[in-house]
Amino acid sequence: QVQLVESGGGLVQAGGSLRLSCVASGRAFGNYSMGWFRQAPGKEREFVAAVSRSGGSTDYSDSVKGRFTVPRDNAKNTVYLQMNGLKPEDTAVYYCAAVASLYLEYRSRRGNDYRYWGQGTQVTVSS
Repeated sequence: QVQLVESGGGLVQAGGSLRLSCVASGRAFGNYSMGWFRQAPGKEREFVAAVSRSGGSTDYSDSVKGRFTVPRDNAKNTVYLQMNGLKPEDTAVYYCAAVASLYLEYRSRRGNDYRYWGQGTQVTVSS
C-alpha cells in the first residue's frame, strides 16, 4: 500500500514557475514508476508527465514539453513536477500517481496503468 500526498500548488501569474511535490509513504519508493496528471474544470483528466523508477526515463505531453520536468529523489520518497513558463491553460488540479514495476525504465501515459493516486493540488495561472 502506498499513500501519496501532493503539495506546492497555488496561484501564479502567467510566465511564472511552481514546483509540485508528491511524497509517498511506505518503503521501496524506488520500485514505483510515477506519473503526473491534471484535470481542469469540465475536462477529462489528462497525462502531464511520467518518470521511471530510476528517474532515467521520462515522458511529457506535447503541451508541457520543454516547460515542465519531473525529477525524483528516491532517498526522500518524493517526485516533483517543476513547472516553468506557466500558462493560463495549465490551470487544473494536479495529481500524482504510482504503479509498482519490475522494469527499471518503465513509465506510462495511461491513467489506468496507475494503482495509487494522491488527492490532488490546485494550480491556478492568471493571465
